[in-house]
Amino acid sequence: MKTRKDYDYYIFLDYSEDLIGYNIIEQKKIGELLPKILRFEHYKGRRNRKIYLKHINYTIKREKIKSYFEKTKIEESRKNIELFTEVLEFIKKHENCIIFLSVDDYQFKKLRKLLFLINGKNIDIRKESQLKKGTPEYQVSLVIDNLLNIERRKQR
Repeated sequence: MKTRKDYDYYIFLDYSEDLIGYNIIEQKKIGELLPKILRFEHYKGRRNRKIYLKHINYTIKREKIKSYFEKTKIEESRKNIELFTEVLEFIKKHENCIIFLSVDDYQFKKLRKLLFLINGKNIDIRKESQLKKGTPEYQVSLVIDNLLNIERRKQR
């Protein structure tokens, strides 16, 4: 899998029931990360979800997956404005960088409106459903998807 060289950063924002979270990763770290997350899949597509999450959680810890990300954060969905603000501050701080932003379909319209406030011309924003299976972008988006589901199951 090849990543596009024209993006400087990738941001993946996802939503799962009562949680919302994001990951930010530099383009150059994606190549190192991909071999470690090849087994990652969408949680909803798994038959035995509990065992799958146990294995993925072990992989995340063993391979130190979180260390590849510039920032990772998970909060209750009622704090979505705080998370959006953090993402927008990162984008504003890196206004000379080209950023790929994948947003959960449910949150897409809200965040896109906020992007206009900071003149996000250097942003390639996509709905999560637009990511093509098998692409590096899709595979890296599964990290936050799985982290959210692991966190959600811990809270139960």
